[in-house]
This record gives sequence, structure tokens and C-alpha cells, in this order.
Amino acid sequence: MRRNKQEPPIKIISHRGASGHRPEHTLASYELGARFGGDFIEADLVATADGVLVARHEPEIGGTTDVAQHPEFADRRTTRTIDGREYTGWFTQDFTLDELRTLRAVERIPEVRPDNAAHDGVHPIPTFQEIVDLAKSLTRELKRPIGVYPETKHPAYHSSIGLDLEPPLLAALLDNGLTGPEPEVPVFLQSFESDSLRKLREAQVPCVFLMGTEEHWARFLTPEGLAEVATFAEAIGPAKDLIFPRDAEDAITEPTSLVDDAHEAGLLVHPWTFRSENHFLPANLRGDGARSFGGFAAEYEAFFATGIDGVFTDHSRHAFLARELFLAEG
Repeated sequence: MRRNKQEPPIKIISHRGASGHRPEHTLASYELGARFGGDFIEADLVATADGVLVARHEPEIGGTTDVAQHPEFADRRTTRTIDGREYTGWFTQDFTLDELRTLRAVERIPEVRPDNAAHDGVHPIPTFQEIVDLAKSLTRELKRPIGVYPETKHPAYHSSIGLDLEPPLLAALLDNGLTGPEPEVPVFLQSFESDSLRKLREAQVPCVFLMGTEEHWARFLTPEGLAEVATFAEAIGPAKDLIFPRDAEDAITEPTSLVDDAHEAGLLVHPWTFRSENHFLPANLRGDGARSFGGFAAEYEAFFATGIDGVFTDHSRHAFLARELFLAEG
């Protein structure tokens, strides 16, 4: 069912900031995402050796920082198993915050986003506190709420090494007035792990259960599974393919009933991740050139028409314009 102009707008969640335009998880990327029309700064949180929450896509930072160019850290390159997968590189758990401060971010996928690589070596790794401070500052400047949308990244793994993510996150939320029914700026807390969300319930802000396409997620996609999710979360964050599957030719097909089923269970729906480059789009929405933008507007239109409540996007400006057009036509 289409929304109408009287309904609240679909939330634009700037995924790792404006990561289609700047190296991800930098204050520059987060700020640009908000200025492009994003409603939330989305940040993946991992822990340093001294227990500080910082923003990186994974605990392994070889692909998102210039750590390999620092000979003083060469001996910290190692191999670790995280959630059953083996990674080789450098890990935030082996660095203090002061040591991480000496590193700079680099573009994670320069083959797709070469323009972003022009900003390599410029921006430091931000802490969660710096992200909160930025959201509050932008809220004042832009005169509209800019929320925070942190994810506990591999929380069970962090717990296994004595660096639990939930206590420092809860403490930061409390210290910054971001708990309860009226936080200073809007907040969603997200995780792929239900145990982490249960630990975060005391913050009394909405929680989002993230879902992938692997087989073990299937039990949560039924009405019964969604009812279970509603006992520890207020929203789901499903991979886009769970709403619009792709066929054998990688083309978008008809939508599933997931959005309606989730709403029936009282859950909001925030799918991930919208990216405008042809490299990521369904085959029937692609144009020429993997790095070029394709038919992203049609993809947003199709998803908005299902009644979703928000989108994770690398290109906040595209999502903003698509939302404005959709609501105007509604």
C-alpha cells in the first residue's frame, strides 16, 4: 500500500555515512550523509584494546585504514576466527585508542568508488562519542533531528575476548541523554544477534534485528518468527533480497509478504543496503558501466510502494530525492 502525504516520511539511514561519496565510517562521511538529507547516522561499533567504542565495518581494519603503511604495527598482523570465519590482518582489539588515532581511513572498495580513494589518508577513526557529538551539532545547525543508529558488531565475539560492547554503549547513551522515550536525538540500536539486543533493552529506545539471506534466518521470516522478534525488537532490518528476491538473471522480481507480515507483528521495516552504482543494482535496473549510477530511482520506488519504514543507503541524496518524489506522487 502506498503512503500518503500525511504519514511520517520514510527514514533515510545514512549507511556508514555518505559512503558512496567518502570513505566509510568517517566524520566527513557521516556529516555529508546528513547534509544530503539523511535522518540517521549509521555506525558499526567495535572495541579497542582499552574498551573504547569506535566505528569500523569489522574488527579487522586492514581494508579500511592505512595500517599496512605503518611499520611500527607490522608485527600485529595476525589471523583470527570471528563467528566461524577466518580473517587475516590487523584488529582493533590489539590497538589502544591512542594507537588507532595515528591511522587514517581508506576507501574499502576503490575499484567501484575510485573518487572516494582521493580522500584516503585524510580522516581518522571516529569514536562513538564523536559521532554522538556530531549528530547533536548537526541537529542544531540543520534545525531537524539527526539521529544515531549504532550497530553492535560481532558482540558475542567481543564478549569472548572480554570486550563486551553493550555496557559501554549503554553508558554512552545514558551519559548523552539518549535513553528513554524522549532522547535528545533519535536513536535506533541494531544487531544481527538477538542476545545483544536483549542486553540493550534497558536503554528504552527502539531496537532493530538485522537479518541476512542465509538459511538460518528463515525461521524469523514467518509470522511466528516475526512475533518472536517483536519480543526483543521494534523493527527488523532485512537484506533487500528478502523483500524483493532476484531471479537467476539477477533481476528484481515480485515482492514477498515480509513487509506486511512484519507490520502485522508490530515491527517497522528498514531494509539494507541501497547503493546506486550499476555494480550493485538488479540486472533489470542497470545501465552501462559498473561504477556509473543506474536505475536507482526505480528501485527506491518499488521498495517504497511496499510500505517500508526506512532505508539503509550509501547515497543519502538519492534516497532523499526518491522519497520526496514518491511522497509527492502519493
